[in-house]
This record gives sequence, structure tokens and C-alpha cells, in this order.
Amino acid sequence: MASASESRIALVTGASRGIGRAIARQLSGQGLRVAVTGRSQDDLAEVASSCDGPTLTLPADITDGNAVDNLFAEVEGAWGPVEVLVANAGAGYSARVDKTTDADWQRMLDLNLTAPFRCLRRAIPRMRVSGYGRIVVVASVAARIGEPYIAAYTASKHGVLGLVRSAAAELAATGVTVNAVCPGYADTPMTASTIDGIVAATGRTVEQARQALERKQPIGRLIAPEEVAAAVWFCVENGAVSGQGLNIDGGAVQS
Repeated sequence: MASASESRIALVTGASRGIGRAIARQLSGQGLRVAVTGRSQDDLAEVASSCDGPTLTLPADITDGNAVDNLFAEVEGAWGPVEVLVANAGAGYSARVDKTTDADWQRMLDLNLTAPFRCLRRAIPRMRVSGYGRIVVVASVAARIGEPYIAAYTASKHGVLGLVRSAAAELAATGVTVNAVCPGYADTPMTASTIDGIVAATGRTVEQARQALERKQPIGRLIAPEEVAAAVWFCVENGAVSGQGLNIDGGAVQS
């Protein structure tokens, strides 16, 4: 007899690598059917091959105006309505406030805030009708605090946490939960890019730059993508948790 989770249909954005890849594998390992989206078909195919159960690979640029509607329509056509949405796609950007251009600012908002908003807007009506839904947005500890040189990124992540909280309050009586997970510096390609940026800007070695980021977590290391994925699964599994931003940061931000 199939478990309850095996009937669930999940969509994970930004699933081609790093945290998104780990989330797709986590959900698949728990028996969900998992649709994965990202920009690279080759990377998505690799993720799908590493999952335990049925997958759909849907290459797309999530910031395109029609991408979200098209993605949901493809999942619905193949399997049915999305019941578990993990809005993970995101990117970072580093610059002083006075060196941040309008284009830099808009790029962070488009990917880190507008795209998750469009995903929620598309997912919620079907979830509300069915009386069940799980929405998890991968935010960042930058949704909690401000740090130098990441104003555009931080503003987008503060915004998406506000979106999560408002949507959770709106949907509280419907059977739909909405949460965010807020990782610290994780051992991912995105953090590798951050390390490269530190090296270029400061002349530090790669190891020195990595150690600087490791020290930002009181546990003294980067966060594993699988640790973030486990927190996502907690939000999916527990229907009493909603409107929360769960810090996965080794104790850096206590709240």
C-alpha cells in the first residue's frame, strides 16, 4: 500500500544544483513525485537520475514572464496539481549600495522575490480548493539581518520572508502552510562564487576566503545542502508549522 506522501506532487525551482538538488532528492526519497526546474537541461537530467522516484525535468528561466504559468501547466498536464511547492531558485549579488545599479537591484528582485510570488500565486488556488498544500521558500539568513555589500540581495530576501508570513496568515484555516527556510553560508556553487568574489576583491587565498565564511557559522563550517533539505521536509511533514522562517545557520542568528 502506498504511503500518503507517494500521492503528492512536488515542484522544486532552482533544482539543478546545490540546495535545490538536495531538496529534490529529499522529497523523492520520501516518496513524492518531483518536478524539477532550472536553466540547464543537462543538470536537471543528472538530478533526475539521482532521485529515487518519478521525476519531470522542466528547463526554464523562472524570471520569464510566462515561465511560472507554463511550468505549472506542464506539471498539471502530466500528473495533476502541485501539492508541494519549494521555491528555491535564487542568486546573490555583492556591491556597495552606491555601486548597485538599477539593473543589479531589479535582477535580485526578479529572481529572489517576484518569481517566488508568481509561484505562490499560481499554486495557491488549487491548494485552497483541495484543502492541502505545502509551500516552502528558500530564503537566507539575509532575510533576518543586514550585512555590508549585499543590500539588493538582502532586500529581496527580507521581502520574500514578508511574503511568506502574509501568505501563511491568509491561508491559515485552509490546510495550506507557508514557510521559509533561511540558510547561512552553505557548501554550494553559489557560495563558491562568493568565495571567488572575495578572492578577487581582497587578494586572499581560496582557503582563507572559505574559512572566513565558515567562521560566520558558530559551528565553524559551511551548512550542508542536505541539512537545508531536511528542514524543508520538516515543513512539508508538519502541518502545524506555518508562517515561520527556520534558520539553518549553525546558531548564527538566534530567533
